[in-house]
Amino acid sequence: MIERTANMDWERYIYLINSAEGVFRALKKLVLFRVQIKNYKCMATVADFRRGLCIELNNELFIVLEFLRFQTGRGASNVRTKLKNLSNGKIIDHTFGGSENINIQTIERRPHQFLYKDDQGYNFMHQQTYEQVLLSEDLIDSPEYLKDGMEGIEIVFHAEKEMPLYAELPEIVEVEVTYTEPGLKGDTSGGSLKPATVDNGAKVMVPLFIEQGERIRVNTRTKEYKERAK
Repeated sequence: MIERTANMDWERYIYLINSAEGVFRALKKLVLFRVQIKNYKCMATVADFRRGLCIELNNELFIVLEFLRFQTGRGASNVRTKLKNLSNGKIIDHTFGGSENINIQTIERRPHQFLYKDDQGYNFMHQQTYEQVLLSEDLIDSPEYLKDGMEGIEIVFHAEKEMPLYAELPEIVEVEVTYTEPGLKGDTSGGSLKPATVDNGAKVMVPLFIEQGERIRVNTRTKEYKERAK
């Protein structure tokens, strides 16, 4: 009876060891699979270029602003790009070879509201979680058009590092013309432009028929007059 019990305990021990080894092998395969998936998602080719793509180049993060594929002679097609450095805001030109790999970074766009500016920078609040984030001016596109309480601002975060990269205002904003020289009455062609100052202090070129006190719509990407506010 004692011998049978001992054999049963030994068999159970062997079973547990085999089970543990099976679990270990499964976990090892899972880890390797996740690493392969991560590398697959991050490493891509120049064929994957698109505007707004975030990539890592020379240990720095860049946003693809523009790209153009071209071919020289019988060689492989290359890609000429215009990139924005997210650490200093500088825009550079860079050409990638047709067979070159690119390291794509995962980013997330999160809706924020602008609260206020102080000596430390620009303060924003997530519109769902109410979590606040502080950004320096060089990380904000068209900061001159910010107004306290403005909503619809998207802050782009590095998904893995949880690091804010830059903020984008709504493409079109409505502002009031606080000063401009009198224009030509009856001229509604919009062919000629004149300088104007709007309520946030920004300068914009407007058609001659726009008068002081009028509200207009401005494109924050191009910083150009779009139309009269309706």
